[in-house]
Amino acid sequence: MISNRCKLAVKEELTKLGLHFVVADLGEVEIMEEITTEQLRLLQLGLNSSGLELMDDKKAILIEKIKNVITEMIHHTDELPKVNFSDYISEKLDYDYTYLSNLFTEVKGINIRQFIIVHKIERVKELLFYEELNLTEISFKMHYSSVAHLSNQFKKVTGLTPSAYKKLKDKSRNTIEEIGK
Repeated sequence: MISNRCKLAVKEELTKLGLHFVVADLGEVEIMEEITTEQLRLLQLGLNSSGLELMDDKKAILIEKIKNVITEMIHHTDELPKVNFSDYISEKLDYDYTYLSNLFTEVKGINIRQFIIVHKIERVKELLFYEELNLTEISFKMHYSSVAHLSNQFKKVTGLTPSAYKKLKDKSRNTIEEIGK
């Protein structure tokens, strides 16, 4: 529940059911009263109709939290953290990074580092699309060690160089929800 669309859909469904709630970070909602089995069923149906799902499995919730931290970090902040991504994620979720990494890889079939790279490249595509920054500025903004490093990673993920991507008429991009599924 990282996008505004998701937050609005969840709030709408909870309000329909007359539930009092507080929306917390990273896709969590705290419901202030006991929820009946029927309310839970209706909530699940409402969320499913919006393309969302109710998660109550602890591992699945933690995976979503990891994904949300990465999405927030890469797509919704102007500056990436100055610390290692592993330290940032570990600190943000208050879990040992090795545990998070092993769990994520086990469940998603991709490691956290690869997931971050895919998101970074999608963000680079977005920045290239709007043409407000040149490749050197994008490289700096996204904390790449060099333009060459960014270009190599971009080509590995997309099959194109950043320059070739910029020249495309149909610049295909993925929504945040589609990245790394």
